[in-house]
Amino acid sequence: IVLVFPLYELVRLAGLVNHPWGLILPYAALNLPFAVWLLTGYMQQIPYELEEAAAMDGLTPLETYRKIVLPLSVPALTTALLLVFIFSWNEFMLALTFMNRESSRTLTVGVATLSGAFAYEIPWGLLAAGIVVSTAPLIVAAALFQKRIVSGLTAGGVKE
Repeated sequence: IVLVFPLYELVRLAGLVNHPWGLILPYAALNLPFAVWLLTGYMQQIPYELEEAAAMDGLTPLETYRKIVLPLSVPALTTALLLVFIFSWNEFMLALTFMNRESSRTLTVGVATLSGAFAYEIPWGLLAAGIVVSTAPLIVAAALFQKRIVSGLTAGGVKE
């Protein structure tokens, strides 16, 4: 909550209030340290000998990255991508603050503010439907990438 006011001022000065980039940039900046931390442990597990062998075979550093390192790091990249997506999807405070117009609200904020639209009753059916709709993409993504998430989370955790 300490970051909300300074971030809002930066977003306002950049003219990005009620604009998707007003959320994309802070989300990227706030989730980048987590993604780097997650990927560092995994990347350190890739044997350097593979890169040396690729150099001996005549591959340039870019080709080595594209043909050797990148395919080996797909599980960790998938895990980082999915976790950052989930954190950004579920984020509420910045979305509520930076998106003032009803037309530019995120789904999470829209569902949370749905109950305030009715004067003396709580629309339980609408709230339940909104929650199911808002969690469906997360459940589908987690189900599709389940194997890669588990291998990506466990691969960088053991030091030899």
